[in-house]
Amino acid sequence: MSTKVTDDPSQQPRGRLAGLGTAPRRGQRSASPRSTLLFEDAHPEDDHPGVSRLYTVAMMADVLRVPRAAVRHWLRGGLLEPARRSGSIEWFEFPQLVVARQLVRLLEAGLSLRDIDTKLAGLSPGGAVEAARMAERIVTDGRRLSILRDDLLVGAGGQLQLGFYTHGLTPADAKTAQPSVATVSITALLSTDEVHADDPPDPASVTDLLDLAADLEAAGALSEAAEALRAVLQAQGPTAQIVFMLAELLYRAGDLTAARERYYAAVELDADHLEARSSLGCVLAELGEHELALAALDGVLRQQPDYADAHWHMAGVLHDVGQKLDSQRHLRTFLALAPESPWATMARERLCAAESIVT
Repeated sequence: MSTKVTDDPSQQPRGRLAGLGTAPRRGQRSASPRSTLLFEDAHPEDDHPGVSRLYTVAMMADVLRVPRAAVRHWLRGGLLEPARRSGSIEWFEFPQLVVARQLVRLLEAGLSLRDIDTKLAGLSPGGAVEAARMAERIVTDGRRLSILRDDLLVGAGGQLQLGFYTHGLTPADAKTAQPSVATVSITALLSTDEVHADDPPDPASVTDLLDLAADLEAAGALSEAAEALRAVLQAQGPTAQIVFMLAELLYRAGDLTAARERYYAAVELDADHLEARSSLGCVLAELGEHELALAALDGVLRQQPDYADAHWHMAGVLHDVGQKLDSQRHLRTFLALAPESPWATMARERLCAAESIVT
C-alpha cells in the first residue's frame, strides 16, 4: 500500500522511503530513545502554530513538484527560512511555500538554481534573500529578470527598463522550460591531484559542487549529480548530511541496495539525523525487510513523536504486514499533525476505504 512519495513526478509513486532508525547490531545495546517533542515549551494558551500548519522539506518538494535538493539549495542560501528546526528536520510556514512557488516559476522559465541565485542578487540592495521575498513581482524575459517597483520595471543594479521592453510583461509570463545547467567539470572545481588528506577543503569549491549537484538533480542528471556529491565527500570527508543527499540520489536512480548502505552510513555518522533514519526504514521496507523497517520507524517516533512524515510511512508498512488497525491509528495521527499535507487527501481516502470495508 505505502509507497514513498517521491519528489520526482515521473517516478511517483515508486518507492516507500519512509522509515528511520536502525536496529541495533547484534550484541550492541540499544540506546534509550530520547523524546524530543518539537514544542515542549508551548502551552495551550499560547498562540503557537505547532506543526499542523507547517511543511517539511519533503512536503514542500512534493507540493512544488521539484527535487528536495532544490528546496535544500534555497534553504542553504537563505532564500527560504524554516519556522522551526529539530535536529536535521526543518518545518516551513505557508508564506515560505508561497516564496518557493515563485522561485519554481523562475526555475520553469529555464534558469538553473545558480542562475536564479546570481540574478536575484542583482535585483535588490539586500541581495538574493531580499529579492526572494519579492519574487511575486519579478518578471522574466528569456534569461533576464526585472522587478516591478510601483509601475516601473527595474533590472539588475537598479537600471530602469525602457517602455518597449516592459510592454505586456507580467510576473506570470514565465514559460515552462527545462532548467539549463552550464557544463562544469567537477575535476575543475576539485582536482583529485590537488586534494590531500591534511589540506582543509576549499569552502568555495565545496559550495560550488553542492550547487552544481542541486542543478544537475533538478535537470534529471542523477548520475552526474551523484558524482558531484562524491567529490564533496572526497574534499571534506564524510558528513551525515552529504551522505544522506547521496543516498537520496541513489534512491531516485533506482539503486535501492546502494541507497540503503548510504542511509546506514548517514545514521552511523549522526544517530539523530531523523530524515536519514526515516528514509532507511522506507528502503528496508521496499526491499522486503519489514521487521527492520518497523523497528527503524518506531525508533524515529520514539525520538520525535510529532514527526508527521514518519507516521505516514509507518502506516504504510503496517498496512503491508497486515496490521490494519495500527496502520489506521498512524494515519489518524498523521492527519492530526499535518492536515494540510500534500499527502493528507490520500490518507483520508485510505481511512474512508478502511471504514467502508468494516461497515
